[in-house]
Amino acid sequence: METIGRILHKKGQAAWSVTPDTMVYDALKLMAEKNVGALLVQEDGHLVGIITERDYARKVILQGKSSLDTLVRDIMSHSVVCVHPGQSVAECMDTMTKKRIRHLPVLVDEEIVGIISIGDLLKASLEEKDLIIQQLKDYIATLAEDRPSPTGPLLTH
Repeated sequence: METIGRILHKKGQAAWSVTPDTMVYDALKLMAEKNVGALLVQEDGHLVGIITERDYARKVILQGKSSLDTLVRDIMSHSVVCVHPGQSVAECMDTMTKKRIRHLPVLVDEEIVGIISIGDLLKASLEEKDLIIQQLKDYIATLAEDRPSPTGPLLTH
């Protein structure tokens, strides 16, 4: 079973963050630079929220605000669902589905050790399924090699 810790080990533990007083425009620039869809929001070394592309679309653009004069604190999600490295992909996918979120910060003793997205979980899930399929194919091939032919030995005269 794939764990969040193993996913972070493979993909890296980079988790980009901004402060609540960062302008939304600057947060968006950082998201574009780092090719990510979410940034953690930290204040005095503590996780206080998360800002996503979805927050921007719904709380800035659709409300006629400007990213140049809106602070991250005004649009960020304050209640952040977090996970720990020992949790399974299935648990996290279930959490994301129920909470309708796409990013989960990963914490160990209140310290941020990474962030995972729904894309990371889907990739890990597909890789695990591919591995199981290959193992089953190998097993079936082994059975076929060990089994005598259904027609019996060939007789030659």
